[in-house]
Amino acid sequence: MEAVHKFFTHDWTKLIVPLVVLTVVLVAGYIAKSLLFRALRRWAAKTQTRADDIFIHAFSGPFMIWVLMLGIFLATQSSELQRSATMKISNAVLILWISSITLVVSRLASDLIKLYGRGKQGMLPVTSLSQNLARIVIFTIGFLIVLNQLGVSIAPILTALGVGGLAVALALQDTLSNLFAGFYVSVSGHIRVGDYIKLDSGGEGYVADIAWRSTTVKTAANNLIIVPNAKLAQAIVTNYHLPDKAMMAKLPVSVSYDSDPEAILRILTEEAKNLAHERPDLLTAWPPVARFSPGFGDSSIDFTLHFQVPDFDQQAPAQDELRQRLFKRFRAAGIEIPFPQRVVHLHQPPLVE
Repeated sequence: MEAVHKFFTHDWTKLIVPLVVLTVVLVAGYIAKSLLFRALRRWAAKTQTRADDIFIHAFSGPFMIWVLMLGIFLATQSSELQRSATMKISNAVLILWISSITLVVSRLASDLIKLYGRGKQGMLPVTSLSQNLARIVIFTIGFLIVLNQLGVSIAPILTALGVGGLAVALALQDTLSNLFAGFYVSVSGHIRVGDYIKLDSGGEGYVADIAWRSTTVKTAANNLIIVPNAKLAQAIVTNYHLPDKAMMAKLPVSVSYDSDPEAILRILTEEAKNLAHERPDLLTAWPPVARFSPGFGDSSIDFTLHFQVPDFDQQAPAQDELRQRLFKRFRAAGIEIPFPQRVVHLHQPPLVE
């Protein structure tokens, strides 16, 4: 208490210069932030890409924290503290600055992966695995830099990790298998988040996420299928969104044997073309094709209408709309849609005298 009392009664004047330096740096930093980021936002508003907005948002938040660190560093250098104390404070500020930079860069990398992975074909897909891998790499680099700044030798740590990595790999074979399989699935681009896929086991749905251990598939019934990445990499998968979201669909139609096949083919084609013209959200401009196939049925003649939908989700709505149109058209034209029927011939055996 005596030392504290002595400081505030006799040595408090030694704080004037450091406090003035800290205040000047904070004020200058606040003014610089206001002018700099205002100009950057005006410039970003004129561009079409969102990358500049992500950079501005990432660096505007911690900017004043970095200014405060700079102010503490300069105030320490201008103080009358002993050199050893000044070095410790400076080193602590530098470590905090490296840590904050690491956090900002990791968040920035995650946002950029999300932006470019969704916007460009062939880029690394936006999955929790890809974002976590980017964060792990950045945090590892930042951690090694901090250790080096603390005077800790990195070489023994890397050696220990190399030796211990073999034991960890043997103990976590299944986990590492899923990890590398998930990385392969993400990088290959054959299965992406948002794609509608069907597994050879029968499960199907939209890919919700590809994590480090498993891939999550959301079904049409709003349920989740959890598939280990190793099994997914070995499975036979049908991707309905590749190479393009537009896909072929078909509608079977059966009419009476009394109907004219040429008239039926014409009606099918006309109704599909009309629907494509009126509802481009259901059918694409690809010309529909009607076929007299599979042909002759037990109680009807069977046709198949082939058409293209913009997306897998549009199959059922397009088929429903076409059925309604064809039903009204057939009824107006007097075309019969027969019930299942059989022709039975009865033979009376000859009478025995």
